[in-house]
Amino acid sequence: MWLNFPLVSWLWLRGKCRECAEPIAFRYFGVELLTAVLFTVVWFLFPPQVVVFLWAMAALLVAITFIDAEHLIIPTGLTWAGSVIGLGACAVWPQLPVMAGEAGDWLSGLKHSGIGFVVGFVGLWGVVELGKMAFGKKAMRFEQAAEWHIKEPEGDQDPMCFVIDGDEIPWWDLFSRKTDQLRLETTDILLDGESVSGGKLTIRELEIELPDGTVKQLADMKSLAGTATSVVIPREAMGFGDVHLMGMIGAFFGWTGVFFSLFSASFFAIIAAVIGRIGFGKQLPFGPFLALGALAWACGGWKLWVWYLDFLGPVWMP
Repeated sequence: MWLNFPLVSWLWLRGKCRECAEPIAFRYFGVELLTAVLFTVVWFLFPPQVVVFLWAMAALLVAITFIDAEHLIIPTGLTWAGSVIGLGACAVWPQLPVMAGEAGDWLSGLKHSGIGFVVGFVGLWGVVELGKMAFGKKAMRFEQAAEWHIKEPEGDQDPMCFVIDGDEIPWWDLFSRKTDQLRLETTDILLDGESVSGGKLTIRELEIELPDGTVKQLADMKSLAGTATSVVIPREAMGFGDVHLMGMIGAFFGWTGVFFSLFSASFFAIIAAVIGRIGFGKQLPFGPFLALGALAWACGGWKLWVWYLDFLGPVWMP
């Protein structure tokens, strides 16, 4: 067990496995160090009765950040657990969901936590739906018929992919909703190696619809490929994992924390896109920026909110 002490073991082993001398990625050391720093900050900023709850939140945000950054996925099991912990934290310390306001009793803390969860979850869900309406389809046309095929997973953790003109799109990016459809205008379709007539092909999550109207289950096929002159690809402006994460943030910090976290996350994401030269339409995980926005609120961002309300105060005075 002495080989698994956070930070210390990695330094002692000089970043290599003791048995085979293979390198252990610095990422592990970095995650442990970041978590330790956040735990220390929480200890100094918040009263003891709520520290354990916020330690759990910090650990969840770190895990979500690195998972989303690498896999573009936010496990909803983590966010649901975080939402429950947030409710408990607000009941223990009712000031948490109203950092910029007046706290009440434990029941008031639960109420503000619940309102924060609803505002975060439902509010961002609305943004997702609007994004789907505006950016929910990507149309591509080819001067010459482009080759496409469905690529089987290479490993147990890999997704099936749709490949067209050399571009690979994971199945979970295509079919995040049951109603999503991938539509192709084909010149030829190869079903299990045999050619069938070209035409309009519709691919759904679990089935395909051939140009003659025949529906076949993907599970019954060995291969599917062909050539196409155009394709309409379903896509999301934002994943539903972000919706769940925003609900979790609201459960901890109330509706004011939701608005601050969302605004600051958008600001951080724009800066990252500019620095990283990420073009319009390219995927950028939003979860890490939401987590950063929530941490910014907890570490003093709520004081900016107070200043802003004070600045607007005379305007809203009757």
